[in-house]
Amino acid sequence: MRNENNLLIKTEELTKVYRLEGEEVVAVDRVNLKVKEGELLAIMGPSGSGKSTLMNLLGCLDTPTAGTYFLKGQDVSKLSDDELAEIRNRRIGFVFQTFNLLPRATALHNVELPLIYSQVSPKERRERAFSALESVGLADRANHRPNELSGGQRQRVAIARALVTKPAIILADEPTGNLDSKASEELMELFLALNEQGNTIIIVTHEHDIARKTRRIIHLLDGKITGEERLS
Repeated sequence: MRNENNLLIKTEELTKVYRLEGEEVVAVDRVNLKVKEGELLAIMGPSGSGKSTLMNLLGCLDTPTAGTYFLKGQDVSKLSDDELAEIRNRRIGFVFQTFNLLPRATALHNVELPLIYSQVSPKERRERAFSALESVGLADRANHRPNELSGGQRQRVAIARALVTKPAIILADEPTGNLDSKASEELMELFLALNEQGNTIIIVTHEHDIARKTRRIIHLLDGKITGEERLS
């Protein structure tokens, strides 16, 4: 048996079924996936292919109907809601298409938020939040509110917020969806730089040119993995 000590994610027959108007809809269909620590990969597929549902399962935002999900060797597929919340807060950083920033809070305070929930002291919160903003090139925008930032800068704040808890993995759901081509290019360069520093990053996208900038592409269709490409 191969050594799987550096496996961060392992799913076995992972399945999610929704019941809509009396009918069963299989959103994720027996997915077997392995992700090693330090990977940068894309999950790619058209709208309705099950990408976001799979990301919600990997991010412990939802629980599977069947199958198992191991995160750093721990079976998280059968944990309680409270246990899943703890996993999300400590081990997973999220980046969404819509940024999800508090409009009246500064960039620094937005990045601090996950640490407030973790009961980190105010002094350490500020230090870690400022360091995270530095890592995404926004130290000089720490006191700016979202409406004073460009779309690309807002997404960088969201990435800093995802990084501030030092998570095991960053999950980015269509992170370039609201950005122009130049900002999208800059954001992917940032993801590559963060990956070079050892961060494990999974990007969910339907954009082929975005997926091609990662190291591996998982193709999803009708909830099933239909193929895989290794790019480097």
